[in-house]
Amino acid sequence: MPEAILGISAFYHDSAAVLLVDGEVVAAAQEERFTRKKHDSEFPANAARYVLDEGGYTLADLTAVAFYDKPYLKFERLLETYNGFAPKGLKSFLSSMPVWIKEKLFMRRMLNEELAKLGPGKPKVLFPEHHLSHAASAFYPSPFEEAAILTVDGVGEWATTTIGKGSGKDVTILRELHFPHSLGLLYSAFTAFCGFKVNSGEYKLMGLAPYGSVGSEKIERWKKLVYEELIDVREDGSMLLNMDYFNYATGLTMCRNDKWEPLFGIPARQPESEIGQEYMDLALAIQQVTEEIVFKLAETARELTGCRNLVMAGGVALNCVANGKLIRRGTYDDVWIQPAAGDAGGALGAALAGWHIWQGRERIAQEHDAMRGAYLGPEFGPVSIERTARRYNAPCRKFDDFDELCAEVADKLAEGNAIGWFQGRMEYGPRALGNRSILGDPRHPEMQKKLNLKIKYREGFRPFAPSVMEEEIGNYFELDRPSPYMLVVAPVAEARRNPLPDGYDDMAMYERLYVLRSDIPAVTHVDYSARIQSVSSRTNPRYWQLIDAFRKNHGCGLVVNTSFNVRGEPIVCSPEDAYRCFMRTEMDCLVLGDRLFLKEEQPKWSEDGDWREHFELD
Repeated sequence: MPEAILGISAFYHDSAAVLLVDGEVVAAAQEERFTRKKHDSEFPANAARYVLDEGGYTLADLTAVAFYDKPYLKFERLLETYNGFAPKGLKSFLSSMPVWIKEKLFMRRMLNEELAKLGPGKPKVLFPEHHLSHAASAFYPSPFEEAAILTVDGVGEWATTTIGKGSGKDVTILRELHFPHSLGLLYSAFTAFCGFKVNSGEYKLMGLAPYGSVGSEKIERWKKLVYEELIDVREDGSMLLNMDYFNYATGLTMCRNDKWEPLFGIPARQPESEIGQEYMDLALAIQQVTEEIVFKLAETARELTGCRNLVMAGGVALNCVANGKLIRRGTYDDVWIQPAAGDAGGALGAALAGWHIWQGRERIAQEHDAMRGAYLGPEFGPVSIERTARRYNAPCRKFDDFDELCAEVADKLAEGNAIGWFQGRMEYGPRALGNRSILGDPRHPEMQKKLNLKIKYREGFRPFAPSVMEEEIGNYFELDRPSPYMLVVAPVAEARRNPLPDGYDDMAMYERLYVLRSDIPAVTHVDYSARIQSVSSRTNPRYWQLIDAFRKNHGCGLVVNTSFNVRGEPIVCSPEDAYRCFMRTEMDCLVLGDRLFLKEEQPKWSEDGDWREHFELD
């Protein structure tokens, strides 16, 4: 019988489960998609049941279960940190220790108890280190036989950044940077100071940065303050943080506002308050600092390994602005980034480390990466979709010819409609890649505003990504390679840009936002950039077919793609999730498989009150 390993990440944020069979990724999913609790950190019982069922395995069939970090090492780090900073941190120590002493210190027992709920069987439990899990998730699924490995996040056990080398079945960690010195935590501290939620708002800070005053004296002065007061960065990219300014090591907050506020001359922004230009400038300053450090780390990795290709994972690898600039620097021939780069991807890396390192199994040569487009989650067939339509008494039109459906949806897009698009297997990782997406016409001047304010119910400054046919990338963007996982930002092609109006620099943020700066304004950010997803007919033929119909019938080879959810809610998983989200927003149309639902034909939604009250605003 083929050998199977179950990978698990849990108990911090973004819990997930992955099933690996003879080294191949069979299924992967995040727990939040099932529980509908965003960033769910509990043991991923639902996700584990799904991946086991998808592969046709029981717990008793497994060779091993791999957990994504070493709890004892993490506990050691906590104790040494509290001891090193004593008497500071007593309140944090007293709040965290009971959980560790009662539960996390006995992680093996706790895992075995949770696993026992999945059924009979007691497989061996493995505990690869956190950053080894990240490194394994980056290298083993990549298309490279050999590569430099860079992992950067907040913190694992002790490591916050590692440089390694992958070759064949072997991963070797060459350098480590240890807690509390962390690029990920530095970025999170600025996220918190600018009024966004840590571990979920970092991408908002990245999206805010282009509104900063590029090249201004203030930006340069603030960057100088960061380098002089907050961090000491060495030529190899390693750093020391001045912990007098930070509170995360022993406290309950990220930074010491009493020191940050006089340093930058502005107060910490309150969540949900108006965003002033000073916070846009601060976002740009830390974004540029982050990019400079990532470039140094990448260059050091190249020097240490001699490799011509780079792979990346860890939360900082989701900074797609830095990724795009790193690629354009040409330090490496190619760069591959794990689509589930954060903690959810640790489940995959743990399983892969179990297969290739613990079991010593060779990699299988492959032309493309092994992530299968990241379409690794649950799929719901026609019966489930029909059941949802029947449950809600929802009128819909069934198409026997998928070409006809694509042509109809393409027309709806061209008319300015926002369309929920639900197909095939759910994506693994934080991005919707065309199977659980909301789509729009990128040429429509009001589409960004409509999607942000009337459908996603989120901050209006947030940019949207284009899904572009792989064959059409060069017609729209300055990018010379595919970007299948929406992890690279690149400039919009010069020929598609419009000149900025007089007085642009004096405009308020939202006035600048709604300037039509290209012929695809809904996906063109204020700095003429776009976070690109290239769509291949090989990995997602249905999505590619829809965009191709839009190109043939309406002359545009890309669509706006945003995740099928609203603010504070995970991406939809099931047809019922999708229909409820469709009815609770101002979405115009919904496609579930081969069925088209039009909002105007649906029965009156019967839930009382403002449904947005049910979602946490992050």
